[in-house]
Amino acid sequence: MKTIEAKDLQRTRNWRVILYAKPGTGKTTCVKYLPGKTRIFDLDNSAKVLAGISNVTVDEMDRTHPEEDMKQYLEQASELIVGYDNLVIDNVSSFEKDWFVEKGKGSHNGISNELQDYSQWTNYFSRVMTAIYALPVNVLTTAWETQRQITTENGQQFNQYAPEIRQSVMDGMLGLCDVVGRLIINPKTNGRGVMLQGNDSIYAKNRLDNRTMCAAKDLFRFGGE
Repeated sequence: MKTIEAKDLQRTRNWRVILYAKPGTGKTTCVKYLPGKTRIFDLDNSAKVLAGISNVTVDEMDRTHPEEDMKQYLEQASELIVGYDNLVIDNVSSFEKDWFVEKGKGSHNGISNELQDYSQWTNYFSRVMTAIYALPVNVLTTAWETQRQITTENGQQFNQYAPEIRQSVMDGMLGLCDVVGRLIINPKTNGRGVMLQGNDSIYAKNRLDNRTMCAAKDLFRFGGE
């Protein structure tokens, strides 16, 4: 057990942020707004949009062997991040789909997933994210967007926008992070903004400062109103 005096805590040191949006909205592009040196573990081969940026290093996952490649990456992660300020895991929705595809190849018909795959994923993904969040670096995780049905205390049901990840692991992942933001595009200006305050129809949170929404380029400027 480690004991720390509250007066010595730094709110924005080694922050954990999740950014989710529809495919093609610009999640990966937001990496260029990160201050300092950034290392990306590219899980869906979308990092090419960052071509020409000098302070970014990309490690590409072998999507045909997602579990093996993730294991190898986590074994090396503490060494890979030396000298870097930020680690980006881009994107966990794609990783989940690739993982289940590979598990399906080992089933009776070589396609469908078996019941034990779903329980294995719950424990496996939790261990992966716990290992990543234990690293002494800022961590940005991206995901696609989906809608899930939620029921309020008074019995009302809503469709809520949230990161696209199985429900069995979603709440654990969202609970571990400091900020969950939904990236959207203004149809009138084409400007990108991030929603940082949630409601019944949108999952979002921000425990690093008082902002409820910000421009995408300002997302990592913590401490604003």
